[in-house]
Amino acid sequence: MNNASIGNITTANLTDWDKVKSLTDEEIIHDIDSPRTSEADWAQAFVSHSGAELHTEIIKRKRSANKLPVKEQVAIRFDAEILAYFRSTGKGWQTRMNEVLKEWIREHMV
Repeated sequence: MNNASIGNITTANLTDWDKVKSLTDEEIIHDIDSPRTSEADWAQAFVSHSGAELHTEIIKRKRSANKLPVKEQVAIRFDAEILAYFRSTGKGWQTRMNEVLKEWIREHMV
């Protein structure tokens, strides 16, 4: 197998996932990249499955309603330089982009 970023990979380099799956908690080596968790780490965790209602309402955040006029979410593609410019203007760049498009419409209405 060849990987452009690290070169050839042999089967000796691959992880033995069956062995990993069979490890017990005591056998897992914990280090800075995989520290042990405590009860406090999970105190406000919630599980959310479609159709299930098992979660903590305090933690589950929802987006606030759109301000009027209601905006519609769409997928659209812009040139990278256009996005780079508006993003460089900081927070609120999408709103500024929207205002520029509105201004263009006002100027070009027949």
